[in-house]
Amino acid sequence: MPGNWGLVIVAGLAFYFADPESALHVSLPIWIGMLVVAGIGEILEFAASSLGVNKLGGSKKGAMLAVVGSILGAIVGMILGVPIPIIGSLVAAVVFGCFGAFGGAVLGERWDGKEWEEAIKIGWGAFWGRLFGTILKTLCGTILLIAVVVSVWIVSI
Repeated sequence: MPGNWGLVIVAGLAFYFADPESALHVSLPIWIGMLVVAGIGEILEFAASSLGVNKLGGSKKGAMLAVVGSILGAIVGMILGVPIPIIGSLVAAVVFGCFGAFGGAVLGERWDGKEWEEAIKIGWGAFWGRLFGTILKTLCGTILLIAVVVSVWIVSI
């Protein structure tokens, strides 16, 4: 879900190329703030699944493989998509990312020697953590969009 970084890039182009008196100009403080918010969104999204693992007593292997699984799952989801017009790839990326976190955590916990029941419980922690992290990243994206709209709107008044 590269939308947050897409907004940062577009705002950076507006900062660099648009005339400061133009309605399309984005100020440097707004753009730097957007960089920070986008970075926080990434950290929240990927840390949430590993925190879900750790909260349930999972291992470092489980936490690391949950992050790797969530990235791989999201990529597979974007490629495969689901039959929903316009947002199918997005929905699939979120769902597959969550199940990738689940699978990675279970694999890591089994590798660490835990029984299936405990590994699956920890896997669900990774699943819900990843979902919560995705929601937080989406909120960061909303903040980015508002920042661009307000920045352009305030200058154009």
